[in-house]
Amino acid sequence: MAKKGSKSIVKSTVAVMKERAARRAKLLKKTKAAPKKKTINHAAKKKTVSPTMKITMKLPAVKTYGERDLRHFRDLILEKKKETMEELETLKESMMDVTTGEYVSESSTYSLHMEQGTDAMEREKTFLFASRGSKFVNQLDDALERIQNGTYGICRVCQLLVPKERLEAVPTAQTCAEYKNTNMPCERGRIVLARMKRH
Repeated sequence: MAKKGSKSIVKSTVAVMKERAARRAKLLKKTKAAPKKKTINHAAKKKTVSPTMKITMKLPAVKTYGERDLRHFRDLILEKKKETMEELETLKESMMDVTTGEYVSESSTYSLHMEQGTDAMEREKTFLFASRGSKFVNQLDDALERIQNGTYGICRVCQLLVPKERLEAVPTAQTCAEYKNTNMPCERGRIVLARMKRH
């Protein structure tokens, strides 16, 4: 008896869920169809609107930093690149013998086992710093390219300007600090993204 009752409850639950899904589908069709009709009527009324004007009406204008700010950031990036290249050169010199071009290693006949381990760890650290440095140089080069093509300082998530303070601290930044830390757009970004979805 209990089994038959539970089956009927399950069937009725499934039926209710199907009805709700059907209602939602109808509501979605209505909401999707309503804006389409408005845009068709709107376009029919204003036939003189050019395609380029339609694009600018839909998308908000993206603000960019001025020439003065971009020069400041370019100088900052070039200075950071110079410093990093000098550090990389120093690391390279510490890793390699300048005369032979081979990696420097201690003579294993005289050094103790513990010292060899320490030397190996030091070499690993040096390689790690060198790889980080070369990666940072690539990021700085990308930032210089963005300055050249006019997209530097624009958040790649919400298309707003990344604050100057963040760019001065991290000149390679492509998003605001909040997105970097939480993977969520900042409050200003959320507002803009919501507006873009409406249009």
